[in-house]
Amino acid sequence: MDMVTIVLVFLLAVVISVFVSKLLREKIPLPILQIALGTGLSTLGFDVEFDPHLFLLLFIPPLLFLDGWRIPKEALFHEMRPILSLAIGLVIVTVVGMGLFIHWLIPTISLAIAFALAAILSPTDPVSVSAMTVNSPLPSRIAHILEGESLLNDATGLVCFSFAVMATLTGTFSLSSATGEFFIVALGGGLVGLVVACGIGQLNQFLVKRTGEEPGIQILISLLIPFTAYLVAEHLHVSGILAAVVAGIAMHYERLVGRMQSATRVQSKAVWDTIQIALNGMIFILLGEQLPRLWHSLPQVAESLGVSHVWELFGYVIIITLMLGALRFVWVWLAMSMTLFQRRNKDKSQSRPRLHLRLIAVMAVSGVRGAITFAGILTLPLVMMDGSAFPHRDLAIFISMGVILCSLLIASMTLPFLTRGLTHNLPYDDEEIQARFALNEAAIIHLRNQINHPGDDLDEMALRAEVGNYLLEIYERHLDNNGADNSGSDIQQFVKMEKQLSRSALQAKRAKLVQLRKDRNISEQVYIHLRHELDLKEETLNHRKK
Repeated sequence: MDMVTIVLVFLLAVVISVFVSKLLREKIPLPILQIALGTGLSTLGFDVEFDPHLFLLLFIPPLLFLDGWRIPKEALFHEMRPILSLAIGLVIVTVVGMGLFIHWLIPTISLAIAFALAAILSPTDPVSVSAMTVNSPLPSRIAHILEGESLLNDATGLVCFSFAVMATLTGTFSLSSATGEFFIVALGGGLVGLVVACGIGQLNQFLVKRTGEEPGIQILISLLIPFTAYLVAEHLHVSGILAAVVAGIAMHYERLVGRMQSATRVQSKAVWDTIQIALNGMIFILLGEQLPRLWHSLPQVAESLGVSHVWELFGYVIIITLMLGALRFVWVWLAMSMTLFQRRNKDKSQSRPRLHLRLIAVMAVSGVRGAITFAGILTLPLVMMDGSAFPHRDLAIFISMGVILCSLLIASMTLPFLTRGLTHNLPYDDEEIQARFALNEAAIIHLRNQINHPGDDLDEMALRAEVGNYLLEIYERHLDNNGADNSGSDIQQFVKMEKQLSRSALQAKRAKLVQLRKDRNISEQVYIHLRHELDLKEETLNHRKK
């Protein structure tokens, strides 16, 4: 079948899956629906043959770049200790521990292949977790740690995976040389990502100052950055994955890549949201599409292992999934007891917070495998250097896909219950209240200066005074409500009501605008212009904290 047709059908399947998920009130996680749709497409005759390396290039860099761009940087660096503990420490323990366990469980698999399988099973997928906790979100600190972990463990797991695959192909492995090469590949990838983002950003700033900013061109540049960083890093034989991640993190800093106009930011968000939904959805649909083909190959896989029945292969998947969860649970418990969620207070007389098994369970179950595992395992070579078939390739792919499905099912069944009622960070704490207070004060001072500014045109001065006093009344009313005498709860209720009334007022404006256009009282050009203004205001309301 023509590849363009397949892509269009897959995109249509993504759209259908989102609507079905909404109609079901998101009771069934979106990734599971998309896998089911992919399986249905396969039974209808869709047979996708693709290049795994091309797949890795087209799907993974933009997704990791976007994660690095959007993750709160203060939270990322503030939680760096627990993030590194999970993203590096847990990955290494998983590769070694699970590699030895898989080799013990399935002795016919060589140790190198067992390590490769363990390495590709180590990265986690926070996008799938967020889809399963949409009705009961994770506390923000846990969400930030999981996002930061996923950013870094993707690169760590893929680098370890490539080393294990190379050891399988060559039959040799040196721990000292592999360790040195690991740091070179990782640091080199990060450096390439930083250089590419900063270089493109500085050049872009130089050109924008002389030609002006065009939102469409700025968005196109942002789309090219992850692919540029990835390809340059791969050409230099360092980590392209880390290059894409670091390039995304650098995009957050205006002094490195320049400041976007508000229109560019709004349009860029819409474009990148679309890309994220499309790519993540297509990955899970493609995973589902591969399942029937994998099912038909199970008898040959069982025969190659000397297993009497294919159901024993499913037993391997379940055991490996449970062991991965148990290992993660133990590691999180040890990490939390030493570093996570500890008060950074030098007063030793103050008691430390008690560890909650429920929080540990949430962190453990949130280790869902997803896009990186699927993309990485498909890059296993078909043949060895001597031309013989790569040993147990189909088994490794089957186990990886099985673990992805099992981890998704376990998380979908348990996370909504585990996260229900967890203590969330207050959205309007003292820091935000004080910030609102300071912003309103600054606006009031500026307006008073503008009102009192002398001018030659008396009509202009009168108009400025009238409009300025109108705005002053609004800001002073906000200032009164943001005063220090009000509690955080009062401010939260005020802002919530303000947002609710603002939404209803916008809907009234929108309805009236539509009616004016239907009655032919305004031109289409005026209608589009005013509709865009209302869209921007509604977008602002949508991105304020609830």
